Amino acid sequence: MDTLHAGKYLTFFLGEQEFGFEILKVQELIGVIVITAVDEKPPYFKGTINLRGEEIPVIDLRLKFGMEEIEITPNTTIIVVDVDSTIVGVIVDQVSMVQDITAVEVTEAPSTGTSVDQRFILGVARENIVLLDIKEILSEDLLHLKALS
Repeated sequence: MDTLHAGKYLTFFLGEQEFGFEILKVQELIGVIVITAVDEKPPYFKGTINLRGEEIPVIDLRLKFGMEEIEITPNTTIIVVDVDSTIVGVIVDQVSMVQDITAVEVTEAPSTGTSVDQRFILGVARENIVLLDIKEILSEDLLHLKALS
């Protein structure tokens, strides 16, 4: 794999699986706050939050990946990301840490064994951290998300 996927990643969990987003796409981390429901949306759109006067759409990454919805816990976190100047909140089970991942540590994603769409995966790093392409995850939803914010 090339050096494109080397860098700092914010790692987090969905169930037992650890994932990572490029840290440069992450704006901040917040606990789950009141989410206002929005009509006519896919099930993984939870609604919007008011973050310092700005309405931000929120998706549940578990539901986006076809996983079972779970109860919000004290560890549940909204990762606020910036994708092409669209700010989106992404609900995850628990944030882990920021990790510096070198190109040598990244291998291609396995073609089976994960419920995550292969288009969303940049690669797999040490200890089976699945590196995700947040831009690709949100790509089909960006126009709808921009309308919500």
